[in-house]
Amino acid sequence: MPPVTDLMSSRPSTLLATLRTQVLDGGVGLTQQQALECLRLPAEHLSELLQLAHEVRMRHCGPEVEVEGIVSLKTGGCVEDCHFCSQSGLFPSPVRAAWLDIPSLVKAAVETRATGATEFCIVAAVRGPDDKLMAQIAEGVRAIREAVDIQIACSLGMLTQEQVDQLRALGVHRYNHNLETARSHFPSVVTTHTWEERWETLRMVREAGMEVCCGGILGMGESLEQRAEFAAELASLDPDEVPLNFLNPRPGTPFGDLPVMEAEDALRAIAVFRLALPRTILRFAGGREITLGDLARDGMLGGINAVIVGNYLTTLGRPATEDLTMLADLRMPIKALAETL
Repeated sequence: MPPVTDLMSSRPSTLLATLRTQVLDGGVGLTQQQALECLRLPAEHLSELLQLAHEVRMRHCGPEVEVEGIVSLKTGGCVEDCHFCSQSGLFPSPVRAAWLDIPSLVKAAVETRATGATEFCIVAAVRGPDDKLMAQIAEGVRAIREAVDIQIACSLGMLTQEQVDQLRALGVHRYNHNLETARSHFPSVVTTHTWEERWETLRMVREAGMEVCCGGILGMGESLEQRAEFAAELASLDPDEVPLNFLNPRPGTPFGDLPVMEAEDALRAIAVFRLALPRTILRFAGGREITLGDLARDGMLGGINAVIVGNYLTTLGRPATEDLTMLADLRMPIKALAETL
């Protein structure tokens, strides 16, 4: 019988070999327990995990990268208490309520398309849209369509069935509504609404025929077990896209003093979410700049196949030119608009 140390050192390799057959060859995503085991892999196996995730991405999604820009139509003054968000009107945060006019919205869409992006997402910091906001969305979508050829997505909080139908009729092709974190951790992140309420909006969006965009934020004090739980919950939802954010602690919010997630842990998580969702668009989103820095390239080579370029809603991102240069250096082609229609 080999020494215990030998048995322990062989287990990661056995796990990764199993996943190569299961996920890469079979296209079957990780179980929750397998996700947890991958999140616990020692540092010396990280590069192998990332390589496997990259191979899964290439085989099941292809080499193209989908590029997206986002803009906030209504910023700040939100009535919800999402503990990570400086747009909440309940915290002493620097972001205050402001509205973007339609010409500025159209200008942002045109500039986004000029970067090569195929997707433009209109975001509003609200619990859910009222009649005024829905009217502005309708006006904005029509104006953007007249000005530029780009896919339009929305992120407007929780919806009613009537609002889902209205967005569908406008031609909004994808709706973003993040679950944010694992169901078991959600009450520690938000108290003014429930995880189940968010899930209900996603159900209606899917049944209406729009694409579902749903992800969350890592590094909000969740355990590795909850991180694995979140990956499994997203896999059960089977979203078309998962935006992967990393907490950028904002002053004045309840999570303002949390530490930035370690880069190594972030890379493990990227690979795990790719292996849990082998065919899903996995998008680099907020917080990657402070969490990964120059290791963003490793993330792109660890399963990521989409990026948000430019700034985020309340934090600065990287200039779009830097991300486009990175993609060119990695020889990752930008997905063409025609292929998304």
